[in-house]
Amino acid sequence: MSLGQQQSARGVPCLRCKGMCSGFEPHSWRKMCKSCKCSQEDHCLSSDLEDDRKIGRLLMDSKYSTLTARVKGGDGIRIYKRNRMIMTNPIATGKDPTFDTITYEWAPPGVTQKLGLQYMELIPKEKQPVTGTEGAYYRRRRLSRQLPIYDQDPSRCRGLLENELKAMEEFVKQYKSEALGVGEVALPGQGGLPKEEGKQQEKPEGAETAAPTTNGSISGPSKEHVCELCKGVAPADSPVVYSDRAGYSKQWHPACFVCTKCSEPLVDLIYFWKDGAPWCGRHYCESLRPRCSGCDEEHHALTSDLGRQLHEQRIATPRSLQEPTAPLPYLAFTSALPKPFRDLGFSGHEPPPAPCVALQ
Repeated sequence: MSLGQQQSARGVPCLRCKGMCSGFEPHSWRKMCKSCKCSQEDHCLSSDLEDDRKIGRLLMDSKYSTLTARVKGGDGIRIYKRNRMIMTNPIATGKDPTFDTITYEWAPPGVTQKLGLQYMELIPKEKQPVTGTEGAYYRRRRLSRQLPIYDQDPSRCRGLLENELKAMEEFVKQYKSEALGVGEVALPGQGGLPKEEGKQQEKPEGAETAAPTTNGSISGPSKEHVCELCKGVAPADSPVVYSDRAGYSKQWHPACFVCTKCSEPLVDLIYFWKDGAPWCGRHYCESLRPRCSGCDEEHHALTSDLGRQLHEQRIATPRSLQEPTAPLPYLAFTSALPKPFRDLGFSGHEPPPAPCVALQ
């Protein structure tokens, strides 16, 4: 999120503090609120449109660009064609009929409403992205956490040198080509099969389906389809998630399609394939590039301080940054003190009286 966007988001309440926070106050460079010390994601600062633009940027120039649409007059900018699902159920009342409408802010693309609803029912209720519920906020927090905009857009990073800018552009281009993926929801054995008019075909009752192999060819009939994570058998009439990066001989229960590092459900089924498993965007990038513990961005010019990776410009005292700090826990320095503290005259045998902002 740019500084201008941070300023416009001032006052947004914190979803974690539940009224204890006076409203979002942007830190000058940390991705946090100065008022409550919670992260940006806990404030859900971005709008639906901004989220759709972010995912559109991620998927453009990849084989998943069909999930995006060109923005009219947007100079090549593409936006995510987020699939929503609206369920309307009649309610038996007196004279006038009334309806109970449920809107899912995201639903798997390319499936019938019946299959989409089956998928949602296999997700824990508190994580279903129903408008106005905790599940909808949970999805937005995961969007911010798993797919930070500064992991894909160099213009959202602070102070990139020319060589760092080029390296990041190449890194993004490479992961779009080699790792980025979007999970496909289908009935067991139907992953990767052609869809008529973009809709997943429902399996006729009692019919057997040939299972595609890892190279996309069709194998003989398979009686059991086992989830890659929990190793449980997927019922023939229950939707599963497929990954084209993994090959269509593998499938996951909807609730089992999670990041291999943090075990969080992969938001909107967007994953990065590495070491035979799906990763969320954040942890995939961290596995290849160190992330600054101060500003949360990934760069090349990092230094190690107290076992954490930090940008050199983030090692500074509170006085020089003019930012409020939280107390640092007592640290007994038994080895050589890091250079930033040595420069301040600490011997290494006492806790520093003024903590480094980047180590909060």
